[in-house]
Amino acid sequence: MDFLFIITAAGAITTLAAAAAVAALLVITTINSLKWTTTDNKNTEKSHQKTKVTFTVPTDMKQETPKELDKQQQGTHEEVNEKEQGSQTSRRNPSSRSLEEDVVTAAEASAPAARPLGGGMSVVGIDLGFLNCYIAVARSGGIETIANEYSDRCTPACISLGSRTRAIGNAAKSQIVTNVRNTLHGFKKLHGRSFDDPIVQTERIRLPYELQKMPNGSAGVKVRYLEEERPFAIEQVTGMLLAKLKETSENALKKPVADCVISIPSFFTDAERRSVMAAAQVAGLNCLRLMNETTAVALAYGIYKQDLPLLDEKPRNVVFIDMGHSAYQVSVCAFNKGKLKVLATTFDPYLGGRNFDEALVDYFCEEFKTKYKINVKENSRALLRLYQECEKLKKLMSANASDLPLNIECFMNDLDVSSKMNRAQFEQLCASLLARVEPPLKAVMEQANLQREDVSSIEIVGGATRIPAVKEQITKFFLKDISTTLNADEAVARGCALQCAILSPAFKVREFSITDIVPYSITLRWKTSFEDGTGECEVFCKNHPAPFSKVITFHKKEPFELEAFYTNLHEVPYPDPRIGSFTIQNVFPQSDGDSAKVKVKVRVNIHGIFSVASASVIEKQNLEGDHSDTPMETETSFKNENKDDVDKMQVDQEGAHQKCHAEHTPEEEIDHTGAKTKSLPLDKQDRLNQNIKKGKVKSIDLPIQSSLWRQLGQDLLNSYIENEGKMIMQDKLEKERNDAKNAVEEYVYDFRDKLGTVYDKFITPEDLSKLSAILEDTENWLYEEGEDQPKQVYVDKLQELKKYGQPIQMKYMEHEERPKALNDLGKKIQLVMKVIEAYRNKDERYDHLDPAEMEKVEKYISDAMSWLNSKMNAQNKLSLTQDPVVKVSEIVAKSKELDNFCNPIIYKPKPKVEVAEDKAKANSEHNGPMDRQSGTETKQDTTKDNSQHTKSSGEMEVD
Repeated sequence: MDFLFIITAAGAITTLAAAAAVAALLVITTINSLKWTTTDNKNTEKSHQKTKVTFTVPTDMKQETPKELDKQQQGTHEEVNEKEQGSQTSRRNPSSRSLEEDVVTAAEASAPAARPLGGGMSVVGIDLGFLNCYIAVARSGGIETIANEYSDRCTPACISLGSRTRAIGNAAKSQIVTNVRNTLHGFKKLHGRSFDDPIVQTERIRLPYELQKMPNGSAGVKVRYLEEERPFAIEQVTGMLLAKLKETSENALKKPVADCVISIPSFFTDAERRSVMAAAQVAGLNCLRLMNETTAVALAYGIYKQDLPLLDEKPRNVVFIDMGHSAYQVSVCAFNKGKLKVLATTFDPYLGGRNFDEALVDYFCEEFKTKYKINVKENSRALLRLYQECEKLKKLMSANASDLPLNIECFMNDLDVSSKMNRAQFEQLCASLLARVEPPLKAVMEQANLQREDVSSIEIVGGATRIPAVKEQITKFFLKDISTTLNADEAVARGCALQCAILSPAFKVREFSITDIVPYSITLRWKTSFEDGTGECEVFCKNHPAPFSKVITFHKKEPFELEAFYTNLHEVPYPDPRIGSFTIQNVFPQSDGDSAKVKVKVRVNIHGIFSVASASVIEKQNLEGDHSDTPMETETSFKNENKDDVDKMQVDQEGAHQKCHAEHTPEEEIDHTGAKTKSLPLDKQDRLNQNIKKGKVKSIDLPIQSSLWRQLGQDLLNSYIENEGKMIMQDKLEKERNDAKNAVEEYVYDFRDKLGTVYDKFITPEDLSKLSAILEDTENWLYEEGEDQPKQVYVDKLQELKKYGQPIQMKYMEHEERPKALNDLGKKIQLVMKVIEAYRNKDERYDHLDPAEMEKVEKYISDAMSWLNSKMNAQNKLSLTQDPVVKVSEIVAKSKELDNFCNPIIYKPKPKVEVAEDKAKANSEHNGPMDRQSGTETKQDTTKDNSQHTKSSGEMEVD
């Protein structure tokens, strides 16, 4: 069967910005590295003769919204009717649009603006580390790393599961030694891997807890939780950790959090990235982007730089080196003003701080075996303690070159062990590890085609880069000093928060475009029409710009399957090259029997995940009287567009490109020998465009069935989300139960202490003895039968104790507050009595008061004095252990009653005397006009003069 294979590379690097309008800096890149081969057992030569490959760089581009990307991630393959935009930007204000932003298609102009998917406009960046996690948020006009409930900005990536609840973070780390088998840590490398994976089996030896093969073949953990053995998938474990980080950020921001950006190592494969995305969903987070750690560091470095070269100048090249606890990553980035482009990245996934710890542990294990005759590796608890001490020793040696002691008490078999180590010995032990520092540095420079003198600076982050020998290796290679301007621990989280702020419409961020890369080359394979024939095409090469989309055109008569895999498995730290298979369905021959023209869009999205985003069949129908058979190879959007619209869009885009001085790339054709043919002349292109106008294009979206390697099923993911919700509720109920228990214990200790001090005078010796016995019995009960009781039991126990304690507490409070209340009432009575006395003495201030009302006030005050004296006398006769005759509340009520009755009467204001009006009348009689009429005339004249004056100030009249 004859077929035509056409590849169209969307020549624009896509990065998201969720907004109503985006000021985008478009970068158009010509793709010339796409490789295509056809293998066939029969008719190979015939196959080559029938095949034509066309490379085009279309100019139509459209921004992807986070919502669209989320749909793509979930496996939906609807045609989103878009091309990729050149770069990402922080501008979302329509009033600040640049000229480049005018390059839009008609479909893009009508696209809805992206909105944050919940979270109350929260902006959160999460550094999901192997050993520790950091959270950065955008608030108060800047990026800030937040602290957890322990006032620590570092949250250990650790989860401890118990008989009733979970401890996560700092609380779990304290249980690593005491709850060895049920405390999970170091699980980051298990994401997206099968149980039989060599990496999983290697990690299994290091981990003190048990790994288990899950029903879908993936690696999981087996722990004892809620008094039963339970398996958990790695997505569930990381989901627990992310849920804790979400809670921490919500407590800091005082509002719900949903949207976030999460960091991952740049060497993560598609399966591992999808696994982290699933974990974020388990935690109830909407991950706007999975960001490579070195790219996040580069963003945190570059966005604040004011001295970067302009866009038309030579970029500033910076090397970023990140050596954390478990992995070593290097990337080279080119910076221009408002622009970051990753040129290359290399890594050693098996070199990090823990390897240096292991070197120390192995050394001391051998020494203790000889010196103390103990095998540390047989005791998991002792081994964990040794790891902790060796990590501390390693950090001390980074600052001190002298001998440093190692002392551990009751280490094993009740033995105290001790030893020492210095930096020189340590570097000798780690010589093989230090030798692995240079190869990634050399490789990244080769891939980026740079020399040492092309590098402006070297930035280092990650805890392991603090080791002096590591710094020395880096300096030795680059022959220049290392820069440490970034926070080695928090730079990744800050970069993620900045990226989240760029993607959020709630924040204005300096315009800054980010271009990442594809870490591994990706190839598509499919079956050809010939017997046992297959076709292959490398759609994305190593270090290809990302995010990116390409459109492939097939001529097929039946449904077909595309298989995606990593081209060079030896470059990928993953045992299986498969990414997934994608079946394009509902493909049938055209009405005339010819093959249908199927356009397939493949994409590496903003998360770095490959997918077949959409597929559509294109039918070209000629209008009556038109017999042109010119094929249409324009690549714009495919969703229900006719040729008139397509041509109109192209004209608009070309005009817009002229405005922004972007060069239009002509179409190139490559024959089966690989030789490029000449570009079509402009007049011929115009004639082709005219022919296209005469025809009609019909596009039909095709369903795609995806089968992704190690992809979690939606039902399984939903069950994980449901289980996480149940565990959160269980933790909440357990916390309430513990709070109720602690309230009883606190009441016992607090009340017993006060009985011997402040409450001593208010209880009889008999009652004191009885109550002390009750408190002691309650304390014993708490540590015996009451150790593990339901919440309501503790609530009832507290109420029972308060029945005995509240009367004593009430007597004490009454005794303390009664003098003040009595004093206040007495002062008010004296004040009213002074007013009565002044009234009797004919004081002019009160001569307007009504005698009848004053008589009532006098009687009321007399009764109040009698009530006060009687209550005070009765109270003075009682002992402190007896209930009071009058309560403070009654005295306060009596005081308010006095105010309400007396104040309106005694503070009644005097009536006003109209003296001013009488004086005015007298003056008018002696000094005014002679009669009423003349006075009226004077008033009218004055009014007239005023009106004329007002009028003259605003306008001028002419007779």
